[in-house]
Amino acid sequence: MDSLRIPGQRLLHSPGPTPIPDEVLSAMHRQSMDLADARLDRIIEACEQGLLALLDAPGCDLYMYAANGHGAWEAAIANLVAPDKAVLVPGTGHFSESWAIQTEALGRKVVRVPWRPGYPIDPQAVEDALRADAAGEIAAVFVVHTDTASGVSNDLAAIRAAIDASGHPALMVVDVVASLAAAPYSMSKLPADVTIGASQKGLMLPAGLGFVAANAKADALARANPTPRFYWDWRRRKDALGYRKFCGTPPQQLLMGLEASLALLSREGMDRVFARHARLAGAVHAAVSAWREGGAIDFFCRVPAARSVSVTTIAVAEGVDPDAIRSLARERFQVAAAGGLGPLAGKAFRIGHLGDQNEATILGAIGGIEAALRTLGIPVGDGAAAAVAALSEPDQRT
Repeated sequence: MDSLRIPGQRLLHSPGPTPIPDEVLSAMHRQSMDLADARLDRIIEACEQGLLALLDAPGCDLYMYAANGHGAWEAAIANLVAPDKAVLVPGTGHFSESWAIQTEALGRKVVRVPWRPGYPIDPQAVEDALRADAAGEIAAVFVVHTDTASGVSNDLAAIRAAIDASGHPALMVVDVVASLAAAPYSMSKLPADVTIGASQKGLMLPAGLGFVAANAKADALARANPTPRFYWDWRRRKDALGYRKFCGTPPQQLLMGLEASLALLSREGMDRVFARHARLAGAVHAAVSAWREGGAIDFFCRVPAARSVSVTTIAVAEGVDPDAIRSLARERFQVAAAGGLGPLAGKAFRIGHLGDQNEATILGAIGGIEAALRTLGIPVGDGAAAAVAALSEPDQRT
């Protein structure tokens, strides 16, 4: 541990984990309850109903797991995909491919729609792949809304329309881990059959709580699935008792924090939450647009409309070391950004701008990263000024 205390606070601009609000930390700083305490049941119920409301998922079942998002992925795979079935995974970057690999590791077949780096999912390619499934092997389409590695957000409505146009009965399973509570999402209006989320991003909690919402169609498919499963099994978790809902002891402090987080989001109002994320993302995008004038860095996402409100992935030119940028920004300028993942390792860095963020934190992040870029002699335009200008536009908050 460093012996020298650095004054002030290091700004966390990873796209997960994200900063935890004081109210959430305070809620988690409580003793556990015995499992028969009715107050624990009330907390679990509040979390279930709050998540269903946030997802706009009336009539769906909500299953929570003491797990990260990969655990929630596994719950979807184990419950929905029989051994003789396959899933269609449209490529959108590192996390769609990771989900595909995890599915294959569990013995299921994966049909991939190839990833075009820097671009969102092509809905027509999804429709074509489903039409080509003459044997009816594909049980579900696994769609990542926002790929945290590439910073690309996908048009879910267009993908839903492609599934419908194909006439294929495959379920639509959506990963909103990086987009929930940052961008609008309605499970019922889309509609999606299953939605997967996790705690450590827009919900402003530590990692460790994954969840799945499933509609009646998904529940019927799961009940008919002969795959052996225990911890992930939705059937075992349909119980009034918290101990059985969690297949063991509930993660009480995470649930206490989630209850507080959902209350904060409700108090702010989701329209304002979404507008805040769009505004802060706009400031980061304005900064990167200015930085790219030097020719050393650029947006990884080539389509402006597909650039995420959660995270911006910044590609670097040959000979520029993104990890050196991150290290200097963190250790000298107290701004912690994220590195490139998968095929983008060593080729990009990422600025997270979701969760408990505001204008001050975003300007601090942009200023610290620009200072690192200039210290390293990397040619850039005036991104900090561009961000200030973007945030100086009239406030559209209601």
